[in-house]
Amino acid sequence: MAVREHVLRIGAGAIGTHVGGSLSATDILVALYFGVLRVRPADPGWPGRDHFVLSKGHASAALYATLAERGFLAVSELDTYGCATGRLMAHPTPAVPGVEFATGSLGHGLSLATGLALAARRAGRPNRVFTLMGDGELQEGSVWEAAMAAAHLELDNLTAVVDRNRLQISGPTEDRMRLEPLADKWRAFGWQVAEVNGHDFAELVPALRSAPVPGRPTVLIADTVKGRGVRHLEHRRQSHFAKLGEAAYERALAALRATL
Repeated sequence: MAVREHVLRIGAGAIGTHVGGSLSATDILVALYFGVLRVRPADPGWPGRDHFVLSKGHASAALYATLAERGFLAVSELDTYGCATGRLMAHPTPAVPGVEFATGSLGHGLSLATGLALAARRAGRPNRVFTLMGDGELQEGSVWEAAMAAAHLELDNLTAVVDRNRLQISGPTEDRMRLEPLADKWRAFGWQVAEVNGHDFAELVPALRSAPVPGRPTVLIADTVKGRGVRHLEHRRQSHFAKLGEAAYERALAALRATL
């Protein structure tokens, strides 16, 4: 609830934010940072940490809010989102504690995560690597180049999560560039595949924690709802980006608190 409230407050700020995709990704991020990732908020560069890459960088509001709740930065800093003098840019940058790479140009997060996983393996380190992708960005060819490479390199320390909310800025993913049968596509590239409810911690956490199949990277296809938690924003393309005025913010906050 707290992370979603932060996302809405950021959406009511001076520049707005990508509300819908942040809300669909919130539970995945919370599951990772509070139930799976080995991290030390007081020591973000700890060599033994697990790595996380937010490939769908436009969901930065959800990432910053999760990092704040986990203790990487002060919750009060969320109010500086998008300010020229601050470090919380509209897309993540390594200036923010806990952020590994600048992301937001879609289609590159899986390649970055593949590099991290390969480096960890070659160094003999036990670090796991996770990346969260939007389903719309799977239309980028670079995603599938990385998927092919990760399988070829047998990177079983790599887990990708697809935020499968079925909407992108221009409309339904299946109308813009059909992705289904999505699970079969990943299997054909040599990945271990699991399909989970992206809003159910009882499914998310065990799936993310599960031991990998030796020699195979893992992908979780997380069934999610764009705008999750704010009923009048759910399943709506218009929620992709929003600059909430005072009345819209109060309405969204009331809807969130009534729903969850």
